[in-house]
Amino acid sequence: MELDLEGQYASRAYPILASLVTPRPIALVTTISPDGRVNAAPFSFFNVLGANPPIVAFAPGNREDGTPKDSARNTRLTHEFVVNLVDEALAAAMNLCAASLPYGENELLGAGLHALPSSVVKPPRIAEAPASLECTEWGTLEIGGNRVVIGLVKRVHIREEFFDVETKRVRGDQLFLIGRMASPDWYCTTRDRFEIKRPD
Repeated sequence: MELDLEGQYASRAYPILASLVTPRPIALVTTISPDGRVNAAPFSFFNVLGANPPIVAFAPGNREDGTPKDSARNTRLTHEFVVNLVDEALAAAMNLCAASLPYGENELLGAGLHALPSSVVKPPRIAEAPASLECTEWGTLEIGGNRVVIGLVKRVHIREEFFDVETKRVRGDQLFLIGRMASPDWYCTTRDRFEIKRPD
């Protein structure tokens, strides 16, 4: 089959692509308004895109009325955000943060999560997250109804048990992040893994 995403299937582009391009990592993004109100929201249109300099991107869409979601609004105003990675233990609370609350209401409170001060940006990181990336906004691309926020990663916070100080490597075999699967409600764990050696 060939699906025309500019024609017959244009209105189905999101569920089709979100169900095909899987699993996707999840960014539980914390931002802060200029007057200090915290926002937390999950995004699976997210990934790390480079290491020199270290950059990540997430793509907050608009609300149904066309206004920017709180994460995009706060980032535009303050130019800072924190990406909190989501493991199995954080999955249920992450999902609670997806609720549409009025602007300025703190999703962390309803999800039973706790804020910790960041080192170099104003938005807090989430205490329960296995790792958090403090970011400053490099820029935001707007392509049609899409918005892609690109951030420079300034600091990484990671639980001690997930990092080998001698080898300077993440202990990936102990870090059980979850991934986003088919739209609208499917996720996966990352416990089932296999290794393929790269060719010389």
